[in-house]
Amino acid sequence: MAVETQAAPNNQGNDRVGYDFSVLYRLRMMFSAFWGSAVRIKIISLTVSLFVIIMVTAYVQVLLNSWNAPFYDSLARRDTGAFFHQLGVFGIIAGSLLVLNVIQAWFNQMTALYMREGLARDLVDQWLKAKRALRLASSGLIGVNPDQRLHEDARNLAESTTGLAIGLVQATILLLSFIGVLWELSNGMVFHYNDMSFSIPGYMVWAAIIYAGSASFLSQFVGRRLVRLNADRYSKEAELRFALMHANEHMPAITIASGQENERRRINLDISAVLAVIRQLAIANTNLTWVSAGYGWLVLIIPILVAAPAYFSGGLTFGQLMVAVGAFNQVNTALRWYVANFGPIAEWRATLMRVTDFRQALMEMDDTTPMPHTITFDQAAPGTMAWTDMEISTKTSEDAMENGFRIREGSVTIAAGEHIMVNGDHGVNRRLLFQSLAHQWNCGSGTISMPPMEDMLFMPHTPYVPGGTLREAICFPEDRDAYDDAAIEAAMDKVGLSRLKARLDTQARWDRLLDNDEQKAIAFAHLLLAKPKWIILDEVMEGLELDIQAKFSALLTEFTEATVIYIGRSDAYLQAMSPRVLHLQALVPHEEEVAEATAQPVPDEEPEVDSKKANAPSR
Repeated sequence: MAVETQAAPNNQGNDRVGYDFSVLYRLRMMFSAFWGSAVRIKIISLTVSLFVIIMVTAYVQVLLNSWNAPFYDSLARRDTGAFFHQLGVFGIIAGSLLVLNVIQAWFNQMTALYMREGLARDLVDQWLKAKRALRLASSGLIGVNPDQRLHEDARNLAESTTGLAIGLVQATILLLSFIGVLWELSNGMVFHYNDMSFSIPGYMVWAAIIYAGSASFLSQFVGRRLVRLNADRYSKEAELRFALMHANEHMPAITIASGQENERRRINLDISAVLAVIRQLAIANTNLTWVSAGYGWLVLIIPILVAAPAYFSGGLTFGQLMVAVGAFNQVNTALRWYVANFGPIAEWRATLMRVTDFRQALMEMDDTTPMPHTITFDQAAPGTMAWTDMEISTKTSEDAMENGFRIREGSVTIAAGEHIMVNGDHGVNRRLLFQSLAHQWNCGSGTISMPPMEDMLFMPHTPYVPGGTLREAICFPEDRDAYDDAAIEAAMDKVGLSRLKARLDTQARWDRLLDNDEQKAIAFAHLLLAKPKWIILDEVMEGLELDIQAKFSALLTEFTEATVIYIGRSDAYLQAMSPRVLHLQALVPHEEEVAEATAQPVPDEEPEVDSKKANAPSR
């Protein structure tokens, strides 16, 4: 039975994934993500509640606008009783609006919260599905700094989507509510010119549409660069944050090497890139301010100027004039919503583009492109592993097989319980063999027949110590409760971590508190707990002290029935396990290797592993 494997990285076409997608396509993608999330019901309930609150608020605002007529007419008549009565009416209306605004703000915050939950969980699920995260890392610019898209972009998109959607709905409802009021008031506006009298149906409505439409057109023209500039800014900010985090993580090595000045130059280059984009954004936003602020100040006088002819001709009372001005402002505000929010809309579109590009790229990781040279993975016969005519290439191009290696011994069958050590020629990337066995690399040819993956445990050269408690680190990737305390403490005693038993449930950055030997000891502790049938190690002894190597090799002897495959060179493993040694041979040997092979015959017996090479870092 064939085993699913990862296609070789394909860097072509992924640097600008999805930049040509329409906004409608992106919205459909995000709607499908929310529709399949666990918070769908909560978001729908909050959305319906928000719509009801906005409808009631709009109705009360219409009442407030109608209140202007009797209030200002009472002022014009100097009617004290009516004046105080209208103040009481205003208190009731304003109090109702206050309560409605507070409820709407709460619903707004909760909607943004659940939208972020749904979006963040969906993106993390898509990212960690199968081997997508690993493939994405080799897919060009789209795979750079995924944390920015998973965290900051997801937060911005959830919050801005909620705010803009509520604002758009509110503006639309206000427009529908007040456009009728403004149209009715316009019917009473009679204009006199010489001896002629005439009226224009919906006069103030058309004036508001022309005023807001011109502002929208100018805003679109002036601010059209903001979407791409915001996307570039988020990208540069992510690169700067990564540079700072990377320098902080490796500060001991940087300080020992006196490389602070070099790092300062590198970080300053990233700072300069961020500042350059922000400078362009500042220019674009300043130009946009000319439009938004200019139209904002003009709106103070425009509705009065528009209604003035009808007022001075006696067609409107002072109270009706103020009602018309209020209705004009509400209609204009609704129509100018796009103008007032052009900057936030540009930022929203930028984050929408980055998030949907990222999600689309993740889904495309499953669409593997056939490569010219691909290893076939099959299910092995029970209790065996077989490498048949296996050749592993180091490149993904057509000439890949000119840059690879094979097993010198030819086709190999490994039986259950056997001990194997795989050495390699100079320049051979042994780690690709480990990645191929782990189904992370399939460029090459031949067939690899594997036992069930659940029977295997892969131990990479660099151990992974997750955040959290020490118990979680030892049990990883199983749940923290997978093993009892007695078993965990016994394993810690065997690997030399007895001093940490009292801190088993302590939350800490154990990847920083523990040195390399102790981190590998955690990996061996988990090995003792998991008791796999097949153990594959990738140069895990390299870089360790000889006594530590001897201790870990002795631990491997306890797995009397397990098959142990060690990829690398280690005297300690060789002496403890007495393994069968296999050799990786370059398909195109280096010139010096060819000369050496020509000058010296290959001995029949197994070459002794050099202890110095045993401690050499892996390639």
